[in-house]
Amino acid sequence: MAVKAKKYDRTMEDLGNIVGLEHVNVVVPDQQLAIAFYITGLGLTRDPYMMAGTGNMWANVGQSQFHLPTRGTQVLRGVIGLVMPDIDKLASRLKSVREELAGTKFKFSVRKKAGYVDVTCPWGNRFRCHAADADTAPIQLGMSYVQFDVPKGTADGIARFYTEIMEASATVGRWENAKAARVGAGHKQELIFRESSSKPPEFDGHHLQIYIANFSGPYHKLLERGLIAQENNQHQYRFIDIFDPDTGKLLYKLDHEVRAMTHPMYGRIKVNRNPDQTNAHFAQGHESEPWLASATGS
Repeated sequence: MAVKAKKYDRTMEDLGNIVGLEHVNVVVPDQQLAIAFYITGLGLTRDPYMMAGTGNMWANVGQSQFHLPTRGTQVLRGVIGLVMPDIDKLASRLKSVREELAGTKFKFSVRKKAGYVDVTCPWGNRFRCHAADADTAPIQLGMSYVQFDVPKGTADGIARFYTEIMEASATVGRWENAKAARVGAGHKQELIFRESSSKPPEFDGHHLQIYIANFSGPYHKLLERGLIAQENNQHQYRFIDIFDPDTGKLLYKLDHEVRAMTHPMYGRIKVNRNPDQTNAHFAQGHESEPWLASATGS
C-alpha cells in the first residue's frame, strides 16, 4: 500500500536575495563600559580571533555580531531584537552590572509574561531580548530582527525598494500596532521598518551588514542611480539611500554593507561561550553556548 506523502509548506523556507544579517555596527566611546554591557550584562562573547585590541570589539550573538569601534557614539533609530536561551539568567546578569553602568543610560525591564526583556545600553541603543521558543526554534541565540522607526507613509515604498532593487522578500503589515515593511534578511531574521508619527533623529552613520545571493543585480540598479556609497573590494560594496522605485523619492537613510556569498568571511563559525559558567561552578564541556537547537519533528 502506498504511503501518503506528508504535505509541507515549502514557501516557509524561501529566503529571498538577502541570506543573512551578519552584523550591526555602532561606535562607542568607552570599551570598558561596552565590555560590561555586551559581554557581562547581555552575556555575549567577544570574538577571540578578530579585533582583539582596544580600538574595536566584535561581540558574537549566535551567528551574528555587534561591531563596536571606539570613536564616538552612535544610536540606532529603533530596536534590535535578540533571541536568548534564558531571560531569567539574562536579568540576573543585567542586575550584576547596574553599579558599573550607573550614571549612563543603561536600564532594563523584565516582561516575563510577554517573554522578553527590554534593555537600553549605556549610550541609548535599545534591545528587546526574547526568550527562545517555538517561534524562534531552532535558533536559541541570535539576532532575530532590527526594527527601524521610519516616517509615516514610507512603509510601502520601502517594501518596494527591497523587493525591486535588492530582490529581497518583503511585505507590508503590522508591527507593534503600526504599519511596517518587513524584509526577510536570512533564516529567522528580518529588517523591520515601522512607521512612527515622531520625526526620527538625523542619521548618524550606524550600519548593518548583509549577505546577498545575487550580488551584481542590486549593485547595477544602485550604480545606475549613482547610489553606491563605497566600492570596498571585489566582494563588498555599500549604499545608504533607501528610495521608492516608483517615484525616486528618498525615504530613509541606512548604511548597508553588502557582501557576496563568495566573501572570505561568509559562513565563518562564531564562538559563543556559556555566560553562566564560572570557575566556582565549572562543568567540563559546558563552556560553549549552543546557538542552534537540535532539529525536531524530522
